[in-house]
Amino acid sequence: MRILLEKTVKLAPNNPIKRIYGKMKVVAPIRRLCLVMISFTLLFVQPALSATDHSALIEGPLASGPEVTRKCLECHEQAAMDVMQTTHWTWSADQKINGKSADRGKKNAINNFCVSIASNEPRCTSCHIGYGWKDAKFDFSDKSAVDCLVCHDTTGTYKKDAAAAGMPAKGVDLLKVAQSVGKPSRVNCGACHFFGGGGDAVKHGDLDSSMEFPEGDVDVHMAAEGLNFQCQSCHETTGHKIIGQAMVVSPGGKDHIGCEKCHGAAPHKESRINRHADAIACQTCHIPFFAKELPTKMSWDWSTAGKEIIPEPTDKLGKPTYDKKKGDFTWGKMVVPAYAWYNGEAGAYLAGDKMDPSRVTKLTWPKGDIKDKNAKIYPFKVHTGKQIYDSKQNIFITPKVFGPGGYWKEFDWNKAARLGMEASSLPYSGEYGFAPTIMYWRINHMVAPKSQALGCLDCHGDKGRLDWQELGYKADPLKGPGVAKKR
Repeated sequence: MRILLEKTVKLAPNNPIKRIYGKMKVVAPIRRLCLVMISFTLLFVQPALSATDHSALIEGPLASGPEVTRKCLECHEQAAMDVMQTTHWTWSADQKINGKSADRGKKNAINNFCVSIASNEPRCTSCHIGYGWKDAKFDFSDKSAVDCLVCHDTTGTYKKDAAAAGMPAKGVDLLKVAQSVGKPSRVNCGACHFFGGGGDAVKHGDLDSSMEFPEGDVDVHMAAEGLNFQCQSCHETTGHKIIGQAMVVSPGGKDHIGCEKCHGAAPHKESRINRHADAIACQTCHIPFFAKELPTKMSWDWSTAGKEIIPEPTDKLGKPTYDKKKGDFTWGKMVVPAYAWYNGEAGAYLAGDKMDPSRVTKLTWPKGDIKDKNAKIYPFKVHTGKQIYDSKQNIFITPKVFGPGGYWKEFDWNKAARLGMEASSLPYSGEYGFAPTIMYWRINHMVAPKSQALGCLDCHGDKGRLDWQELGYKADPLKGPGVAKKR
């Protein structure tokens, strides 16, 4: 329970909430409720009012998502073509990974959460920006399969069915939603990005539903009583192409977003702090914790799945630590990031690559080290796993977990492996085991107010959070120039 504290709401002079309510003093939970209600109005009503009124332009009935899209294309005929050129549509991109060219993305990446999309499409593609991707036969050239509403709904009532290949959920009033379209809000983007990995806060650590209407100490940029940024405030968009790429699916991506675009290369009054930016990313000091409000998954062991444990156990955070379908989990809240050098490029395990089951396999990892002039120390969520692999060929398996024949229905790993590898066009020997893996997820959101940024002793003190030797230093650089980074 949040402690009741009286707190004065301080708003920027140009903040729309201040124009409406001015300065108010309320009990914190009530304050939060007020902010949520106000933010809801600002996010849904204001964008709808500023956009073209579609209520007189679109007539029903509209019985399906593709029908809505065909209606949209009568005026916005180029929009679908624009969307179809983006990775939100293709879920892949040509990129250079581990020194070789690869067509790689969400559609064929292997992770240590639900592992792979192949053979599991109806469940995974509920977050695709399209309709009907239920198997490898999906027609990526069908313009009517583009889902306009998932990004442009302003009513808050549009939902996709969780297991129907991206089709709208039953009961959604498609005509009402289509007549109320407007600019995307955090809620639109978050419908997928906050719920990756099968649940709220599971994957990213710095993206979850608390970011829909965050308070200032959760994210200073998106706080409704502050700057009230929408996602596209930083992820600028032209022709439906949104800048920014996730390292885990686009390790070879070059389309990065930098804090310096708004803050400049030397934003601090103290020159010594500015010099830190030569080797330290802004996020390292300004995101001291992630998973601030909601726990995020930190490990997933598939090898223990299949046991009947009643009741299923939970941890002190109230999160499940075991699921018969999925195995064992651990969770974290207010997590201190892991730190590593990153030069803008990353490595990744590619489907079919050989692995050594006696060692921890890195599925994605940042590239760079202390000698790399382009590298800086960045914060990461490190997620560990134990997942199925072909014990004869020493390659990771892409199991079928969802739907007929899937592990979640039949609890048969051999069958799940065979069906999944067939869908991935990979060989399967018929023998399997489980091996440890690790993934690095960049932390970019949940930026704290400057008063909560890390101080000198948070890193350099006796109990500092950085492992200097692991980062390549002889010791803490504060001890003298002889151990500082050489550029």
